[in-house]
Amino acid sequence: MILSRLSNIRALVIFSLVGMGFLIACKSRDGQENKQENILVHTERFRLIALGQALIEHDLRKHSDFAVKQAAEYLKATDVCFSNLEVAITGKSTAVRTREWLYFHAAQPEVLDCLKEMGINMLALSNNHSWDLGTKGILLTKEEVEKRGFSHAGTGITIKEASAPSYLDTSKSRVALVAMASGSLKADAAATEKRPGVNELRLEENGVWNQEDRQKNLNAISEAVKAADYVIVYHHNHYWSEDNKLTPPWLIKWAHSCIDAGASVFIGHGVPLLHGVEIYKGKPIFYSLGNYIFHTKTEVGHYEAVVWQSVLADCHFRQGKLISIKFLPLVLNEEGIKGALFYITRGIPQLAKGKKASAILNRLSDLSKALGTDIHIADDYAEIRLK
Repeated sequence: MILSRLSNIRALVIFSLVGMGFLIACKSRDGQENKQENILVHTERFRLIALGQALIEHDLRKHSDFAVKQAAEYLKATDVCFSNLEVAITGKSTAVRTREWLYFHAAQPEVLDCLKEMGINMLALSNNHSWDLGTKGILLTKEEVEKRGFSHAGTGITIKEASAPSYLDTSKSRVALVAMASGSLKADAAATEKRPGVNELRLEENGVWNQEDRQKNLNAISEAVKAADYVIVYHHNHYWSEDNKLTPPWLIKWAHSCIDAGASVFIGHGVPLLHGVEIYKGKPIFYSLGNYIFHTKTEVGHYEAVVWQSVLADCHFRQGKLISIKFLPLVLNEEGIKGALFYITRGIPQLAKGKKASAILNRLSDLSKALGTDIHIADDYAEIRLK
């Protein structure tokens, strides 16, 4: 449905000619390994789709296969499709949960197969739920993600690995990912020189980022710039403003610093709802894309309606520069099938239409206008076009 209504014809023609095999040429945690000359970036378009966070505890293919197929039609036509994996993978691990049941999020490895089938090929692993199964969960999640060929960043065996860029090579370009998380992390969740964990970026009481953490991540961005054509910076932020609908000033300043360091795109999650979009020095900043999949165990009404609304951000680049972003509005069902499947079948994305689509896109437009960004709304989608 998404494809038939809103797909970019030119992109699909290119996609059909080159085939799906171009999506992943090779992957490496080391920017110097398998390094290739990516000359096509200067002549061809590059396409990135950024999604909201994937808090996925259940395999959608079992009870909501329509959503998987609908998403795959659109997402598989891109070069890179990005999301944040907001669960710990459990499998047969003996890991013990570190969080109270209501806000504990873990899943079997099959959810990764579901995400892959949808078309997602790049994942950030840095968030406040990465450590929901402790150190064992960090390691098992990393292992299962790597088995399935996802490019990933944000956790590691040491802080050096957790903060290092990952690389995804397509037939068009090399794409790097640097990922981090701030706030709501358990005491031992942060990676150290001797402990596996999350790449943490701490905010001091005076509203200034911890200098050591800040420099560590800026260095990773600089490293990625030298080895990749495009650099995605991901930040999972739980240092919210008192009004969580507003983007805090320290986050805006940090996003600008990342772009100044060479990032091509800044993508944020953490607060479970949409924030505005800023175009800073020609580069897109998505302060929060909200939820893409939201398998919460909370009661109906616990979250306000905007938490169940999101957008898909379809970014088009040419010759290394952003030329347009198309936004497709998404609505997630707060209520699942009555009975035993209620929580399993809720929080699943579908394309919003009509009044729902208009409400989501107008809210995104208003939030972005406050950041100096004009978004043009059409029938059930919106666009930013750069000159």
